[in-house]
Parts: sequence; structure tokens; C-alpha cells
Amino acid sequence: MITLWHRLAAAFYDRLLASFEQKWLRQKRCELLRWSQGRVLEIGGGTGANLPCYSASTRVVLSEPDRPMLAKARLKLREARLSADLLLCRAEDLPFQSQSFDTVVSTLVLCSVSDPSRSLREIARVLKRGGRFLFLEHTRAEKSTAAKWQDRLTPLWSRLALGCHLNRTTVASIQQAGFHIARLERHLPPGLPRLAQPAFLGVALNQSTHPLDREGLDRFDNIGAQGGPR
Repeated sequence: MITLWHRLAAAFYDRLLASFEQKWLRQKRCELLRWSQGRVLEIGGGTGANLPCYSASTRVVLSEPDRPMLAKARLKLREARLSADLLLCRAEDLPFQSQSFDTVVSTLVLCSVSDPSRSLREIARVLKRGGRFLFLEHTRAEKSTAAKWQDRLTPLWSRLALGCHLNRTTVASIQQAGFHIARLERHLPPGLPRLAQPAFLGVALNQSTHPLDREGLDRFDNIGAQGGPR
């Protein structure tokens, strides 16, 4: 059911994040997506903020469970330099055959899915052997005081922010789902409340469905501690 709040959130989402996108987030999105290859599935694509970061030759399927958000993404796609398919669906129930994609992308999504474990199982299922899971996600605070405040605020915050949870241990969940995290960057994004930090940018391989390729992993060593691929 599409509520007035969903329509308002979609209408003002880009405007509310504009300063943060300009100062930090857009750069990190594009650094992450340089690692995309082949056929790409983006889950929770929202209003299409990642679209300008893809190579023109990339084949993208952008999925999003919120119809007003997807409508905004469709408008952005008209201005993008690539062709993409837009699909209304949830990360917990991806309507694709197993091993259909070379890359799956998640940017600020796993905080808001209703079932993170099920979503990660679906991501693992649709990735091809040797496929890459690229993620940029904020996580539970490392300091106990901040983490406790996240726990207290999350019930209210998740209602206001379309299901976003401040206190999910997303990196641990990715590992528990059978992914091998080949590279991981820890960031403290500028201009955000301390309760929203840290954020992690990562490249993961699905070791539960294929043996790790040592040569492939070595390529990820080119990612610096605070930068993208060089």
C-alpha cells in the first residue's frame, strides 16, 4: 500500500540528501561501482542515485520495492548514459533464476529491508560463480554508549525513515550469509550524527557456491584503506 508518507519521502529524498551526496556519498558510490562487471543487479535502487556512476556499457537491472521511488528513478534514467531495466520487487524475493548476475549492488539498503538474512540469501542465490557483491552500508556503532542510543532510537527512526535501522550489524550478517569479504573500507562520513557511523564499503565473493579465485582476490588489493580502486 502506497501511503502519503511514501510519496512525500520519494519527492523530497534527493533534496534532503543533496548536500551529503555532494560532500561524500556520490564519490563513494562511484568508487564502489567501478568494481561492477557484466550483468548487474542493484537492489533497493531508490530514486536512481547510482545510475550516473555506472559505465555506459554496463547492463543494469535496478530493483526497488517502493513504487514512488521507482518512478523517480525512471525519470533519472532518461538522463543517464546507459540503458537499464527497472523492476518493482523486494530484495527478500528476487524474481530471477539462480546465478543470473555477475554483480549485485547494495548501497544504504540492508539497513531497511524487512529480513536481512533472507535478502542476503537471495543475493547469494542470483550471483554467478565468481560474482561480486558490492556494498556500501552504515552499521551499528562500535562504542557501547552510541550503540545503546541507536537501540533506543531505532523503533521510532525506522518508522520515520522507511524502515531504516540504525543498529544493524550488517558486515557480520554478510559474512554469516556465506560471503567472503575480499576488501573492506571503514569510513566516518562527514556531516552525519555520530549515531549514524561508521559506514563500510566492501567487495564480497560468495564462497558458499564457488571456490575462491586467488588471482581474482589479488586484484582487490589495489583498493586503498580510504580510497577506491586505482
